[in-house]
Amino acid sequence: MKQRLLFLGPPGAGKGTQADRLCKKNNLLHLSTGDLLRSEVQAGTDLGQKAQTIMSKGGLVSDELVLSIVKNKLIGLDSGWLLDGFPRNVFQAQALEDLLVQVDQPIQLVVFLKIDDGLLIQRLLARGRDDDNEEVIRHRLEVYKNMTAPLVDHYRGKGLLKAISGSGTIDEISNRIQEILE
Repeated sequence: MKQRLLFLGPPGAGKGTQADRLCKKNNLLHLSTGDLLRSEVQAGTDLGQKAQTIMSKGGLVSDELVLSIVKNKLIGLDSGWLLDGFPRNVFQAQALEDLLVQVDQPIQLVVFLKIDDGLLIQRLLARGRDDDNEEVIRHRLEVYKNMTAPLVDHYRGKGLLKAISGSGTIDEISNRIQEILE
């Protein structure tokens, strides 16, 4: 079974839900970059303090800092992992690939959750978050398409990408993912 995974997909595709389920079932480390940053800040590590300084001013944490945090989690790791939320563009993907070569843990599979915009908008509106209105959601989807979607072509070109439908029940989607891991 593939043990070093990357999840791609637009906001609302179910990446977080599916990552949690898959990691629990297969004893994989879930590397959600947002969670990793918050964990480092909470632990008061040097990297966490640097991240906190940037985030408290409303800034975006640098790629180098995110990569350092990911590297620290992967060094000496003897189980598989699933990376969710990073990379967000091809430049970050290339930097991540260089890092993974250094730690001898290259990506084995990129799972792309495909879902149409209409269903995504329905899902995101159903979450009921204050900042989730249709105009904001449509903007986020455009940003995703412009910034992150080129990653699909990047990983397809490397022969790592498997696209699956992100529509259906949580169990149906989980089963589709599990099938492509074998």
